[in-house]
Order: sequence, then structure tokens, then C-alpha cells
Amino acid sequence: MQGGHHPQLSFAWYLDLLRHIREKYPQINIHGFSPPELQHFAHLFGMPLREVISQFKEAGLGSIPGGGARSWSIACGSGSSPLKCNSDAWLEVMQTAHELGLNSSATMMFGHVETIEDRIEHLQRLRDQQDKSGGLRRFICWTFQPENTVLKVDRRTGVSEYLRMQALARVFLDNIPNIQSSWVTQGPEIGQVALKYGANDFGSVMMEETLLSSAGTTFRLDAGQIESLIRAAGYEPRRRNNWYELLN
Repeated sequence: MQGGHHPQLSFAWYLDLLRHIREKYPQINIHGFSPPELQHFAHLFGMPLREVISQFKEAGLGSIPGGGARSWSIACGSGSSPLKCNSDAWLEVMQTAHELGLNSSATMMFGHVETIEDRIEHLQRLRDQQDKSGGLRRFICWTFQPENTVLKVDRRTGVSEYLRMQALARVFLDNIPNIQSSWVTQGPEIGQVALKYGANDFGSVMMEETLLSSAGTTFRLDAGQIESLIRAAGYEPRRRNNWYELLN
């Protein structure tokens, strides 16, 4: 559950949302609010970041997604995403969340204006963070989707480069236990191939997705299709919860 940086919704509105979901669907883990959102809340409400995350957790937040982690050498205020937090602020959210007992995802969007060195620096900082706080449960990388966006690139990042990046991440991030393929951006067939390039997680069914679809990427799969793709790749599909405990 992620959204934008709304300038007017109150702190109480978010707490009420979390409490409502927890009370109505107590069996569901609420995986919500990316690091840029949480930093935005701290700034908007004039509260310490730790207090924001602590109250969100008390209201029902169960874990944090890793959104907002495009190549980290591009600081806050750059032309690529000027209103998003920089790497230090992103990592501060993760450190604080892990200290408060929440786990999280780690991500990397690449293939825009970064260099190869920037990508390696990104992986190194994730590895270092995991050594410090240990709360990163999965890593997902995906390529920049240039359609319908202001930021343009000379050459769209191809499938082979995506697969190499994921395979490298599996070797480099040996302290993050799970690597998730990105069929949402790469398509079902490449998501399937990615299982041969270090991924042990195919992700999940998405209830609603508007960010990537607005950029022109509109892949959709249901649970049966996901399981069929995993079997066709030679593996046994198993359902899990957010903590990677097997459910079947």
C-alpha cells in the first residue's frame, strides 16, 4: 500500500486508515508507506521520524516497502525525482523501522541516468545497511519504464541487462535472504526466466497498480497464472506470508 505525498491529509487520517484495515481484516499484514512517504509525513506533521513510524506500527502497520530507491548517487533535488528523499534519508527510515521491529523490502530502479558504478554503490549501501539492522527481507530490482514520462533515455535498458543485474544482486547481497523477480515491469515470461537468474520469489498478485501502468507497463497475472509459470520453469510454487513462512 503506497501512495503520493499528499499535502493536506492529517496524521489522524493515516492512523484511522491503518486501524480500520487492522480491525476489518486482522489476518492481513499491512505492508505500506515507502521511505519517501514516511519522510514526507515527518516533515509535514513536524514530528520525529521515529515517532511517526512508532505510531503507525501501533495503529497496524506491519512492514515497509522499499519504494523510492532509484540509483542513489542522484541526490534529492535532481532532475530525475526532485521531491523524493535521498539515500541517507531512505536508509534512515529502514534503520528506524528495523529498530522498532518492522521488516522491509529493498529495491533498485535502474536504467535512467545512473552509471554502472552508481548501481554497485547502491548494492553496497544495501549490504551495509543489512549488516547493521538486519531487517531487509527481500530485494527487487527493475528497469526504468520510459513511456509517458518526462525523463527520457537514449537507450531503453534491455532484458539481458536486467537479468545480469538481478544475478549480480543475488551474489552481492548474500546477506539479504530473498530475491524477487519483477514480472510487473519485465513481463510474465521474463519474470519466469528470472527464476534461473537468482530469484527465489515470484512476487504476488497485485490488487491495484497505477504507477507503472501510467508509464505504459500493464502486465497482469492472477494466482493460477503465477503458479503455472513457476511450474513451467521447473520449480514448485509455494505460497508464503510477508515473513517468508510457507503457508502451503
